[in-house]
Amino acid sequence: MVRYLGFLFVLLLTPAAQAADECADALDTTVRKLHSQQTLDLCALTRNKLTLVVNTASQCGYTPQFKDLEALYQTYREQGLIVLGFPSDDFRQELDSESDTAEVCYVNYGVTFPMAATSAVKGDSANPVFQALGAATQAPGWNFNKYLISPDGNDIRHFPASAEPRGGELEAAIRDALAQ
Repeated sequence: MVRYLGFLFVLLLTPAAQAADECADALDTTVRKLHSQQTLDLCALTRNKLTLVVNTASQCGYTPQFKDLEALYQTYREQGLIVLGFPSDDFRQELDSESDTAEVCYVNYGVTFPMAATSAVKGDSANPVFQALGAATQAPGWNFNKYLISPDGNDIRHFPASAEPRGGELEAAIRDALAQ
């Protein structure tokens, strides 16, 4: 609502309008895109969307989960889901070259969801997203930990590496959150 008060226009936002202009605190940052100089504005990408954040690695036993993460993204993105991948070598299973990591993600597994540049996801050197997620839930103990963040950012659920992207508790939580 806009009110005119003398020479001053005052914009009054309802709580719903205020919430629509905000993003989850954990995602209020920009990161460099994998194997690119472009940046990803995570706030803009995730505003009003259910967000699944995953720490990834290209040489891990869980690396085939990329296929099902992409399937989740394709199945639910029109309903409001976004998946964000964060490659990391914190567990010594990421390739040394971002171009090699990009090939695994984009060519081998057909990933189309946004992937950030390789960064730390645990400890004092963790990127800002994983610092916030670790403080809200727990830091990843291995590759392919999954964090489901509600559109308003008030609810963050952690799923371990062993949680399969499709057909289990994670997909059920996604369906439930999107139905609300």
